Amino acid sequence: MGSHAHTRRKKAVMAATAGAAAISALVALSLGTNAMAGEAQPDQKAKVEVRAATASDANADAGWTLRWSPDPVKDGLEAFEGVEDDRAGSDPGVKHIYVEDGAYRFDMPLEERDSSPDRQRNEVKGMSAEGRDLTISEGETWRFTDSLFIPSSLEATSSFTHIMQFKMPGAGSGPIIVMSLRQHDGKPTIELNSALSGRIVGRTDLAPLQNKWIGFDLQITFGDGDGKIRWVVTDGSSTVADASASGLDTWLGERARPKWGIYRSLKDSAHLKNTYLLVKDLKAYQQT
Repeated sequence: MGSHAHTRRKKAVMAATAGAAAISALVALSLGTNAMAGEAQPDQKAKVEVRAATASDANADAGWTLRWSPDPVKDGLEAFEGVEDDRAGSDPGVKHIYVEDGAYRFDMPLEERDSSPDRQRNEVKGMSAEGRDLTISEGETWRFTDSLFIPSSLEATSSFTHIMQFKMPGAGSGPIIVMSLRQHDGKPTIELNSALSGRIVGRTDLAPLQNKWIGFDLQITFGDGDGKIRWVVTDGSSTVADASASGLDTWLGERARPKWGIYRSLKDSAHLKNTYLLVKDLKAYQQT
């Protein structure tokens, strides 16, 4: 991307403001743990070994410091800086983000709407440890590892379906990095997109990774034009994706903040269902 186009892209993102939308109260749809009848459910009690090729070495590497490792049962949603659970109140009286069998669960009923009614959002944001929010600053290198259970009901779409993001805090700010479920050449895929750079870092088929626990290892150097990303996806002991890129724009504003959950457009209705996402084994390391 040329420098002038790059500057225009950043200015447009920085200048964007959150649109306000009036929403009528919708009929509540309570999505319980048995709502996905007929769909494979994870065996949370079984011991699951998910190992990224490089993630396990991070624990022993003196160059990395473990900064965040929440226990869903002990820490609950206090592990995050904030929770965005049906923030428009379209499905009142129902919790969509909660702990279930040692994992964070994000439910998404079809009827739910975000404050912008053309999309849905149930996400957690930021990292909190011992009552203090962790801050990611420009020039720092971080590694984020986790395990995700993506059911077959959570489909890739031709528009956006994000299950992890990095954003600058504040209303109207665009995404910096997104991990998305997207239709590509007629096939469902999972991809890692350096959104500010307009560059797909890595992509792999989604279908073989659904209805099971999958490991993710994401290393990011946060920089304005000199950022770096490495993205590793593992299925058990097998590495199914290992992609890297440099010279990226991975910085916007004064700080970056991770988000987990479901954030999706309603445009591709053919691929939208009542669904959920499970996340566990969350860890964040900072290079020191």
